[in-house]
Amino acid sequence: MIEIQNLTKIYKKQTVLNDVNLRLEMGKICGLVGVNGSGKTTLAKAFSKLIRQKFETKTILLVDNDLTLELSESFGIKTRNTLYGIKSGKHEYKTGIPTGMTKQEYIEWAIEDIIVSVDENTDVIASWLVTPKDCTCISTKLMRDALKKLIKRYDFIIFDCEYDLKYLNSLVDYPIDEAIIVSTGTKENIALASKIMSTSRKYVLDGQIGVILNNIEKENLNSSTVLLKDLELNLLGIVEKVDDDNKIINALDIVYSRLNLPQ
Repeated sequence: MIEIQNLTKIYKKQTVLNDVNLRLEMGKICGLVGVNGSGKTTLAKAFSKLIRQKFETKTILLVDNDLTLELSESFGIKTRNTLYGIKSGKHEYKTGIPTGMTKQEYIEWAIEDIIVSVDENTDVIASWLVTPKDCTCISTKLMRDALKKLIKRYDFIIFDCEYDLKYLNSLVDYPIDEAIIVSTGTKENIALASKIMSTSRKYVLDGQIGVILNNIEKENLNSSTVLLKDLELNLLGIVEKVDDDNKIINALDIVYSRLNLPQ
């Protein structure tokens, strides 16, 4: 959050701002989508590190919305408890369940129970299976309400999404500021990126959506960018094939400057 209190500005002896108070919530949401093997989990983790470098005191929530749960495992977290586990009654609680709670209070408490802290300002939560959007059961509504409340606590939220934004929207209907389709740059992968774009665009609304070419060989770069142009896909940036995490973060730093996120 950015906060301005009691700001007065005088320009050429004229008061242009007089005792202005302003609060801007950061709360930016980025969804990384793509087929398995495209490298979106690697980029989601790298994005979280980059944001910590840029904004040391800002809080980050990483939501592992992929059925593989690779994002959680990339931090060394052996995920047994998920949002699906809470709904299905298969969750193993760390502590005893408090008494006297409403259903909404219970779900909010259970969600807190499965959040895992990576560091002082970064948390991870895993989703796994998601209930279809047209489900009208009360537990699904309460879960979505609780997730919206949770999201509002963090400055940045990064979703590692299963395939496209439709799956994420079934988990929680919340505005997306930046949707990044991760593609390896092959003809087949770019075709899939185009399909993901068509199914995801309506969930971004006023946010930005585009493609990152990830883990791409230099000799394939030109042909891949031509394919993107032919399919009218917005290229957000390129991450070449490297084995060094710091080089990946440096490449993402260039991409970040073009995104609809705080600079």
